[in-house]
This record gives sequence, C-alpha cells and structure tokens, in this order.
Amino acid sequence: MNARYKYIYLFLFVLLMLIASCSKKEDLPDVPYISFVESELVFNPDLGIYDRAVLVFSYEDGNGDIGLTGADTIPPYDYNLLVDFYELQNGVWKKIVLRWYDPESLQWDTLNMNGRIPVLTPEGNYKGIKGEIYDTVFAYNFNSAFDTVKYRISILDRALNQSNFIESEPIFVPRAGQK
Repeated sequence: MNARYKYIYLFLFVLLMLIASCSKKEDLPDVPYISFVESELVFNPDLGIYDRAVLVFSYEDGNGDIGLTGADTIPPYDYNLLVDFYELQNGVWKKIVLRWYDPESLQWDTLNMNGRIPVLTPEGNYKGIKGEIYDTVFAYNFNSAFDTVKYRISILDRALNQSNFIESEPIFVPRAGQK
C-alpha cells in the first residue's frame, strides 16, 4: 500500500471520528422530570409481614444538577426526594403521617418518608442525565387497619426546581395474619 492511500485512510478515519464526536446530545429540560416505573413489596421475615416497598421511578434533567452532598444538611437542602404516604380509607385516599412509639423515650415519633439523592452530575461538558432511582419506604402502617397504600413523589434539583409529581399505583399491603 502506498503512502498516498495511508493518508487518505487516515483522513477518512479522523473525519469519521469528528463527525461521531459532534453528534447532537439529547435536549432535556433543566427542570427535573420523573415518571413512575414500578413498586415491589418487601417481606420482613422477622416480623412476618410485608413492611416496606421499593419504589422505582425514572428521572431526567438537562443540566444534571440533581443530588446533595454530605455537607448539604440545612433546609432547603436537607431532602431532595419528597415522598408522601396515602392510605385508601373507605374509598377515599387520605394523606397519612406515619407515627411509631419509641419504647426508650416513651414518646411517639414521626416517620419521615423524604430522602436524599446523592450528587448525580456527570463529568464532561454535557450535563444532561437520565436514569432510575430505587427508594425503599415504609409500607405497613402499624396504627391502621387499612391495607391499600400509594405514594406521591417529587424531586428537587440544587437550583430548587421541583419536578412534576408522580404517584405509585395502589399497593395492597397484607395486614398481619392476612394473605
């Protein structure tokens, strides 16, 4: 093979690499967007009940500013995953604040469903991100006889843009001794 063909092949290779590297990135909005994927109950063999649920939802964000660092602890940067708990009570969805009795302090306390998503910002110039988040939450309300729950979820980015709200499907949570 003569030198001229080597230069032509090299030129074509470099041209193809340039074209591939200039491909347009997906245009995502800077306000986070989420959509519900699925949920799954988790059985606790020690208690003999389904006491938690894993919620799965997808996210996308154009500038990738989702996530909190370990130093982010003061409101409004204490939580960026906002979760509300609902029970189906006599045909009506009712927002519930879960409470539990602490035998050590002899007081009632509130269970917070909110969570913290770690920093997801990618390296490089293009910051758009997409993916799925798995969040484990309480599903069994020890202070209730009702057995169907759902969750309402949104997320905040570091600019405090709030995503849309999504809801899980209704989840049947068997009561103790119920199948």
